[in-house]
Amino acid sequence: MKRFSQLAVPYIAWAAMMLILPMALIVLYSFTTQGNSIISFSFTLEHYVKFFTDPDFLIILWRSLVIAFKTTLICLLLGYPMAYFIARSSEKVQNILVLCITIPMWINMLVRTYAWIGLLSEGGLIQRILSIFGLGEAELLYTEAAVLLGMVYNFLPFMILQINTSLCKMDHSLLEASADLGATPAQTFLHITLPLSLPGVINGITLVFLPAVSSFFIPKLLGGGQYFLIGNMIENQFITVGEWNFGSAISVIMAAIMMLLMIAVRKAEIRNQGGKGE
Repeated sequence: MKRFSQLAVPYIAWAAMMLILPMALIVLYSFTTQGNSIISFSFTLEHYVKFFTDPDFLIILWRSLVIAFKTTLICLLLGYPMAYFIARSSEKVQNILVLCITIPMWINMLVRTYAWIGLLSEGGLIQRILSIFGLGEAELLYTEAAVLLGMVYNFLPFMILQINTSLCKMDHSLLEASADLGATPAQTFLHITLPLSLPGVINGITLVFLPAVSSFFIPKLLGGGQYFLIGNMIENQFITVGEWNFGSAISVIMAAIMMLLMIAVRKAEIRNQGGKGE
């Protein structure tokens, strides 16, 4: 046992250096203002007050939460039927379909998002297709719809794979028993399939909502800088403005929101499994 503890020391040191130390520095920066020297700081709450008292910042935060909610909802509505179809297919077809979903994920997300610029740009493939139906004049790129499309495209596989995993682990004898007892397919789905797949749904919602709410390069590329989200705001504070303290405060606020959401999701999962959610 002692030997295993010693083997864990390098990992603990790495985690402390690469994970805990950067987060601690961000928290420190968020509560301080730099003094006359590099190591001189004074503690303050002005960065948090500035964020919560400026309506523009709150609008950006609300917009980020709304776009993340829309992305998660669309991914759920599209992902569940796809995952259900995959789970009901034969093992060979399942492997092929899962491979088709995961292959695009092998390509860098930034590259995949860049590809949508060409598809959505004026004179692009999608606009040419829409022109056949008399909709060729519609503005596609640098809109909220373009940002939402990019979000859904990049995060949909996470929803599908999580739900598919839950559906595949389900005891199919329960479905047979339900049919033997005279339940209709709709009743079987509502009372057996859906409740048993909720852990995958909850995991999928977590894996989609959290990156969507803090994404910055998808709105930057497909929104053209006109659709500003909280991730873009953090990037702007660190890279363009140079306000590291204020940028750190925004990062801490987003981290707190994400932690609260994860706790709520975890409690919902425990309740679904029959626990108390404490």
